[in-house]
Amino acid sequence: MKKLYIAAVLAASIAAPAAQATAEDAAGEEYLNAQSAQAGWVPLDIKLPTPMFVGTPLDIWTPNMEPVTNEARKPFLAPKGLENVALKKPVTGSDTQPVVGDLEQITDGDKKGVDGSFVEFAAGVQWVQVDLLAPCEIFAVLIWHYHAEARLYYDVTVRVADDPDFITNVRTLFSNDHDNSSGLGVGQDKEYIETNEGKLVDAGGAQARYIRVYSGGNTSNELNHYVEVEVFGRPAE
Repeated sequence: MKKLYIAAVLAASIAAPAAQATAEDAAGEEYLNAQSAQAGWVPLDIKLPTPMFVGTPLDIWTPNMEPVTNEARKPFLAPKGLENVALKKPVTGSDTQPVVGDLEQITDGDKKGVDGSFVEFAAGVQWVQVDLLAPCEIFAVLIWHYHAEARLYYDVTVRVADDPDFITNVRTLFSNDHDNSSGLGVGQDKEYIETNEGKLVDAGGAQARYIRVYSGGNTSNELNHYVEVEVFGRPAE
């Protein structure tokens, strides 16, 4: 009986800090949301395509993968009045003749996961690049790869720069290339399963004209697929 009592006390002592941490995290998030609201920030208006699959994929796992949940992504707060400054903007790529589709599709506003809505690149490290035509203050980049089935794309990296050759003022906004297999440096972000929500990258107000998104194959095959790239921002002052 005494052992059971001690075990219960130990369990309670372990659970208490965890519960306290959870409450503190929630309070901190509420405070940040309130501060953002006072600054005139609002939830970003993201139009999502129809989900193509439901449930949790059980056959995909990597040691660098973010937890899989069925919960909707939390609203992303950003300044009022932002637009998708990538819509209909020029696109170039490492594969100038995609296996399937045309480069213009990557900024055409079609985010569906069906055939005819994606561009397919060859195997290996590939990238697509969007020219915003002028420097912009960027707060969020959203990427949709093929999402009609549960799959994970390797070495996803998002970079911005001031020039099309990515020489001047190059910055990495996101990278889950944890072993530097793409040769762009070791990334600290998590790999993730593709869904209709796409991947939202917090750009933090970075100023740039060019956006590049890299990948290096996926868990279903060695090819690279891009559906859409959206960039929420405003003209740089």
